[in-house]
Amino acid sequence: MKILGLFRHAKSDWQDPRARDFDRPLNARGREGAAVMGRHIRDHGVRWDRTLASPAVRCAETIEIACQAAGRPVAVNWDRRIYLASSATLIDLLREQDGDGESPRAIMMVGHNPGLEDLIFDLVPDDGASPLRDVVEVKFPTAAFAVLECRIDRWADLGERCARLVHLTRPRDIDPALGPVAA
Repeated sequence: MKILGLFRHAKSDWQDPRARDFDRPLNARGREGAAVMGRHIRDHGVRWDRTLASPAVRCAETIEIACQAAGRPVAVNWDRRIYLASSATLIDLLREQDGDGESPRAIMMVGHNPGLEDLIFDLVPDDGASPLRDVVEVKFPTAAFAVLECRIDRWADLGERCARLVHLTRPRDIDPALGPVAA
């Protein structure tokens, strides 16, 4: 069995309309959400053998703040293919992770929607057996963290409906002030 963690970047800042999407930093609420989720991911207890991440500024800042809050540095494999990737691209990238005779047991991927959300939909069967999948169908918000157990021995075998969504936490689940802003 393989473990896949999915961590969506925290809330980004849209103040500078001239900034390229790739270069958008986190806003204040995003920085707080990243810190809260960093501690939560640490306390969840999975030891991540490999971290794959989009190099977009908002992902890099999310990882940096989460690691500082958790008190644990992490080596990151930055991969531009994760930036705004489709589920199919993310699956292809994960299938490559068995190289050099290594096959990490647990991989954390830090990236963007809709790719991460669609990845959950592709890997977890829509058979009514997963109340957490139903939550993701409503929204996989910024800084959300999900854990999937994949019924595979090698990442190269990753495919549709091979996983079970066993954990899902959003920042607002820990601190309601980090939830949607009332209009």
